[in-house]
Amino acid sequence: IILFIGISIMVVPVWMIFASSTHSSSFINTYGLQFFLGDSFRENYLRVLLYKGGFFKEITALKMFFNSFIMATGVALLSVVTSLMAAYALVYYRIKYATLLFWIIFITILVPLELRIFPTYSVMAKLNLVNSYFGLIVPISASAIATLFFRQFYKTVPDELLESAKLDGASTWRFFIDFLVPLSKTMIVAMLIFMFVFGYNQYLWPLLVTSSEQYW
Repeated sequence: IILFIGISIMVVPVWMIFASSTHSSSFINTYGLQFFLGDSFRENYLRVLLYKGGFFKEITALKMFFNSFIMATGVALLSVVTSLMAAYALVYYRIKYATLLFWIIFITILVPLELRIFPTYSVMAKLNLVNSYFGLIVPISASAIATLFFRQFYKTVPDELLESAKLDGASTWRFFIDFLVPLSKTMIVAMLIFMFVFGYNQYLWPLLVTSSEQYW
């Protein structure tokens, strides 16, 4: 009962906003927020999603949602892949000063995006990646947080597993793909969700690196 009440408190206001958006504006102005769906759903949402806006009237809300989805998916996938491999190298390879390198990676969390945004833009401009999905995705697709989580998880994996894999003739790459990645599935899913939301919520960087409305 307590959980149901909590869910209702969170869901009901959102539902009322959605239901009200399916009514005409004159109806809402007269009767206020509504709990039941109206008959203007298709008309209202087509108008919102397909209306061409921007300075040159070239972009629609549907296209902006699509761009955000592409960017968020790219950021999530690249972040997880790079973090998995970075953590694997830091834990299982005999790298000199591996702990120091990890802390250098981790300290980058303390550097805010606003501080490094102009040098990053300069690099993207020199690489001709401005106004492209690569320019939107690549600069923010490395995650120190995800690397930290994967590194800490790998440290809990028994050394006997690695020894058994070596005895069976598994290569370094096969041990990573066939053993560690399957064991990390739960954390991979969690990091994908976290990084997807992080990429989707980006505002300042896309605003600066895209001057073409097609990438808004």
